[in-house]
Amino acid sequence: MVESGQRDVIDIAYDNPDRLHTGIEVLTFDALKPRLKRSVARRPSRLDFHQLMLVRGGSGTVMVDFVTYPCARGTLLHLRPGQVQRLPYGTDGRPATLDAVLLMFTADFPPPLPATREVLDRFGPVAWHLPPDGFGAFERAVAELGAEYQALRAATADAELTGALLRQLLGALLIRIARLPDPAGCPVPSTTGAEVYLAFRRELERSFAATRSVEEYAARLGYSPRTLTRACLAATGRSAKQLADARVALQAQRLLAHTDLPVAAIGRALGFTEATNFGKFFTRETGRTPGDFRRAQR
Repeated sequence: MVESGQRDVIDIAYDNPDRLHTGIEVLTFDALKPRLKRSVARRPSRLDFHQLMLVRGGSGTVMVDFVTYPCARGTLLHLRPGQVQRLPYGTDGRPATLDAVLLMFTADFPPPLPATREVLDRFGPVAWHLPPDGFGAFERAVAELGAEYQALRAATADAELTGALLRQLLGALLIRIARLPDPAGCPVPSTTGAEVYLAFRRELERSFAATRSVEEYAARLGYSPRTLTRACLAATGRSAKQLADARVALQAQRLLAHTDLPVAAIGRALGFTEATNFGKFFTRETGRTPGDFRRAQR
């Protein structure tokens, strides 16, 4: 991992310190902690790669995009590029005492399968708590990935073949994740509904600062507003309008926490012509005023 300087949030680029010509690194949380600078351990960071973490023991709390998730045995976490995180920490604010395995990999390392693309999509769940019977399968899968990675480090196996095997093992692990029930309890949408939902989320990522209008998104994608909303409800339990508003609120939180831009400037950047309208919107979505939220993050 390589830091790039920002005062409030630390951007971390993928960089394997083992200098292996592969897009994956497998290590324990205990092995990661000595590599962390104090700033990374205690402040939010934003990754440009995927990070999977399987917790085998201990406890702590992780923050992802301003939502906290408890970590304990059976917790599976997936952070995607661009998400803001704070690494697992304990009640004293220091890095948590966890027995956990991390897989850090670039977006192009897993095999390009439909099921893996679905998991890697930036709109998927962040955290699952695996039941004891399911946890064992994931623990074995992660252990096999770790063993092959160590073989690659030790140069005890053909590098090209071992790299290919690592790709396939990671693909199998991602397919296991694709089979997990949604942690929010939402039903799995139909194939058509899933396509509509993902098309909307991709367009929302491109255009959330310009519009929150469901009618405009529907027109751009060639669907009716009703079809769009039904697909979003089936996939997430939230309407298209709720998702659009939530995406704008998340961006506002990121800008408030990690920049010194005036509140009015943030509102304008997100399509609000009046600062008062932005303030009302933010308070409705988050339960705090922009100023209160910013002070709490500093």
